[in-house]
Amino acid sequence: KMERSEALALVREFVKNESLVRHMLSVEAAMRYYAEKLGEDPETWGNAGLLHDFDWEIHPTLEEHPQAGAQILRQRNVPEEMIHAVLSHADHTGVRRLSRMEKALYACDEITGLVTAVALVRPSRSLYDLEASSVKKKWKDRAFAAGANREEIARAAAEFGVELWEHVGNVIRAMRAIAPELDLVGTASP
Repeated sequence: KMERSEALALVREFVKNESLVRHMLSVEAAMRYYAEKLGEDPETWGNAGLLHDFDWEIHPTLEEHPQAGAQILRQRNVPEEMIHAVLSHADHTGVRRLSRMEKALYACDEITGLVTAVALVRPSRSLYDLEASSVKKKWKDRAFAAGANREEIARAAAEFGVELWEHVGNVIRAMRAIAPELDLVGTASP
C-alpha cells in the first residue's frame, strides 16, 4: 500500500507547474469523495487521482503519456491496480476501464478542469458559492473552457453510473474541501 506522502513526493519530483499540481489535487479530492461515498479505500483511490498526470511535464505527448510514466511508477513500486487506473484514464492507451476506481478516475479527470474554469470567472473566484447550475450554464457555451471535452465528460459520468449534474455537484463538494490548496477560496465564505 502506498502512503499519500509518497504519492505527493512523486508528483512534486516530476511536476513543477502549480496549476497541473492543483489539477491532480482536485482529481484526488474527487476520488477520495467517491471512495468514501461508495465504501472503497480512499487512500488507494485518492493516490490514483493524485498520480494520474504525474508524468505530463516529462511526457507531454500521447505517444508517451501515461504509458512511459507507468514504467516509472513500476520502478517506484506503486501498486499495479493504481498503475492500471492511470493507464486507463487516457482513451488513447487502449487500456480498458474495468474497475470502479478506473471508471471513477476517468469521470473525475476532465470535469475538475471545467469546475475550476467556472469558479475562476465568477465574481467571487470561489468554490464555496459555486453550484452545479453555474457549470450547466457555461456547459452550453462551447467557446468557454474549450479544452474541456464535454462529450468525454458526459460519457465518463455515464460509464461511472452517476447522472452528469449530480456528478458535477459531487465534484464541486469534493473540491470545496480543499479550496485553499486549489487557490479557489476567493471572496466567498466556506
